[in-house]
Amino acid sequence: MQPPVKSGPRFNNFIQVDKVRVIDDEGENLGVMYTREAIDRAAEVGLDLVEVSPNADPPVCKFLDVGKFRYEAQKKANLARKTQKTQELKEIKMRPNIDDHDYDVKMKNIVKFLEHGDKVKCTLRFRGREMAHQELGLDLLNRVRADVEEIAKVEAFPRLEGRQMVMVLAPK
Repeated sequence: MQPPVKSGPRFNNFIQVDKVRVIDDEGENLGVMYTREAIDRAAEVGLDLVEVSPNADPPVCKFLDVGKFRYEAQKKANLARKTQKTQELKEIKMRPNIDDHDYDVKMKNIVKFLEHGDKVKCTLRFRGREMAHQELGLDLLNRVRADVEEIAKVEAFPRLEGRQMVMVLAPK
């Protein structure tokens, strides 16, 4: 049976190198010393020797309470996860012969989505003989682009995918 995998920084006897640069609990640099000696010095103060910069040469270790250190790191990660903004892709579907009032309602929704920080996928669906007049669809998507050019940039210009024309807008 294998020992459980330790996550987070190495501490005390899990530090594998012979010599480490040591920083005490007040933040003073004690210099480079043997790992065994540094662990003993940390135990005298009642703390653990925690590896804070493993890639340095020699690795940098501090006198810390390892439980408190892990707790603070976990709180910091949770806060970062909570405050990050996820950007969604919202879709607005239209037809080439859309009426003015319907167009205004769709534009209001597009502006609302963009101001909220989401991307907007404008889908223009052609049915039947409308495929013969794709320039009307292109004109409509160019009109949408012109109406939101102050608050959005075009991420994917209008292109035809089968029976629908697609354009993606992203907030500036």
